[in-house]
Amino acid sequence: MLSKAATMEISINRNGDTGTLPEDDSLEQDLQQVMVSGPNLNETSIVSGGYGGTAEGIIATSSIKGPAVRYNAQFNRRIPVTGQGSSMQDSSSSSSMTAEEASRGVAVEKLDFMKKWGLNTYKCTKQMISERFGRGSRTVDLELEAQIEVLRDTKRKYENVLRLARALTNHLYSMVQTQHALGDTFTDLSLKSPELRDEFGYNAETQKLLCKNGETLLGAINFFVSSINTLINKTMEDTLMTIKMYEAARLEFDAYRADLEELSVGPRDAVTMARIDTAQEQYQIHKDKYERLRSDVTIKLKFLDENKVKVMHKQLLLFHNAISAYFAGNQQQLEQTLRQFNIKLRPPGADKPSWLEEP
Repeated sequence: MLSKAATMEISINRNGDTGTLPEDDSLEQDLQQVMVSGPNLNETSIVSGGYGGTAEGIIATSSIKGPAVRYNAQFNRRIPVTGQGSSMQDSSSSSSMTAEEASRGVAVEKLDFMKKWGLNTYKCTKQMISERFGRGSRTVDLELEAQIEVLRDTKRKYENVLRLARALTNHLYSMVQTQHALGDTFTDLSLKSPELRDEFGYNAETQKLLCKNGETLLGAINFFVSSINTLINKTMEDTLMTIKMYEAARLEFDAYRADLEELSVGPRDAVTMARIDTAQEQYQIHKDKYERLRSDVTIKLKFLDENKVKVMHKQLLLFHNAISAYFAGNQQQLEQTLRQFNIKLRPPGADKPSWLEEP
């Protein structure tokens, strides 16, 4: 019916006035029927193919619930789109909200950590400045502090022994290399100088013997240097790291103790009491940490002292016997010293001498 009404021809006169339409009862009836039985706005169908198109492009507006739209070029308007677009948008929105909440939680956690770290650093810095200017009090364990000072002084002296022993090793190595070259030169001259063959031969044998004893002595001193280095840079250093942790815990303990004492002498209102309770908890936590590390330091100092005595007793005996035998020219005693301490030298043809190439 609508197609029939839409295709009616309207005649126009010369002056531009519409002509008289021929009376058509069927047209009037069609228009009345369209007005009476017109489509409901809630059930309107939009035809995407035009007036004469098929029903394939019809979209029922009653099923539209989401805000998504589709543009129809023929009608020059936006057409709402139904289906799973709305659900996909909802799921993406919920996933983005979850990621945003997770990132927000991480940011809050980091902010809380930085806040605690900053507060702890401020308290410790304030306590350290107060101690240096003599305005603040510090917890002191006189016996433990004395033991720590003895350890640091011992470490400095042992480092000096290690430095001198390495210097001695370098000098002996240079001397052994010179003796080895001198022995080779004497041997070559003994072959080319028949009139001095015996004299050059005696000296060549002497230098070779000294070179061999020097290599044996270098092996003993190198073992001495390695043991002292382990004692200083591993055993003592491990104890000193625990001492540094103990000193940091002591500073934190005194800082929170001073904070608690400062709050205790102030007014006792509700806000202050809450702060005092928090300060009391932090004070107890740092007190436990301080006492635990103090106990660890005491134990490590005891074991370090026992280990130091054992190591140095063995190494000093080795050093004395090796040096005495070498300068006395007692080759058998020098070799016996190495066997006594289970020191094995690499053969002369080894690719990597363990002690000759060390700095």
